[in-house]
Amino acid sequence: MRAAVLTGKGLIETLNREPKELGPTDIRIRIRAGGICGSDLHYFHHYRMGDFPVREPFVLGHEAAGIVEALGSGVTDFEIGDLVTINPSHPCHECYYCLTGRELLCAQMRFLGSSRKFPHIQGVFSEIFETDQSQCFKLPREISLNVAAFAEPLAVALHAISHAGSMIGGDVLISGSGPIGCLILIATKLAGANSVTMTDIKTAPLHMAEQLGANQVIDVSKNTTRLYKDSAAKGSFDIAFDASGSEKAVLAAIKNLRPGGTFIQVGTFIEPNISIPTDQIMVKELIFRSSFRFDKEFAWAVNYLAKGRVDVEPLLSHTFPMEDANEAFRVASDRNKSMKVHLIF
Repeated sequence: MRAAVLTGKGLIETLNREPKELGPTDIRIRIRAGGICGSDLHYFHHYRMGDFPVREPFVLGHEAAGIVEALGSGVTDFEIGDLVTINPSHPCHECYYCLTGRELLCAQMRFLGSSRKFPHIQGVFSEIFETDQSQCFKLPREISLNVAAFAEPLAVALHAISHAGSMIGGDVLISGSGPIGCLILIATKLAGANSVTMTDIKTAPLHMAEQLGANQVIDVSKNTTRLYKDSAAKGSFDIAFDASGSEKAVLAAIKNLRPGGTFIQVGTFIEPNISIPTDQIMVKELIFRSSFRFDKEFAWAVNYLAKGRVDVEPLLSHTFPMEDANEAFRVASDRNKSMKVHLIF
């Protein structure tokens, strides 16, 4: 079988790899759609993710859906031909965090398409992928596999809003109108937000945010004053999410939150250390939280997509065959041209 293998900075090669032998509870999946995430772009452009450099060629990707092709001898919940999506989080189920219901924080987490461990955890950008049946979620026959591949990023958005408390009637600010920011927008609307303001420094993502129902969009590269409409009250938003990984966006969010408001950091920073005004956080009694990946929200995301409760199709701007992975990554890196880009296998 063939896989899209990251072999150097800015270079993905289509290489042959041997399929793995199936264990008793393993499933072999013919991948049909795989979404390019911001972390995949970090690996592609920088050959590292945060503190974890790439130390060997490896397969990227952790957003995928496909068709069951073969079953281990002990698999009972799936049949050949089933449509499935794959949960990329593999906790150990033995550490303190796993045993206390916080598998997300597992000290031995194995996350698909990650260089955190060595040998690296191979990702899903391949024609064939093998995994344990516990990582797979069955899908209805009528669902598009491109839609199903949104389960992972939608789970990230659902996990982010889980940190915010009740949103009913709240005014929300979302910094960053890329795929995750727009999925947070969709989730906040589901959760009952009164109004959602989206910011970005690019026009195309803001147009998408408008299409998805944002009440207000602001190009902060041209106009920041529209954010500061309620300075006498020390802020005009109850909840703020940063999905941009921008220090300026974090500072603006803190300034624009009402006293007692909640800030949730979702986006990954290129630079690991930023300066924040801790005095403002203190005197306004802001709740400052971070959101990382997801937990039980993956199952929720699959359910929402399977039942058609959310429409993610407008977010899919481009699809490329695996052989054109380098071009796909270049297009995905251009936020003026693309929103969500999928590889098709």
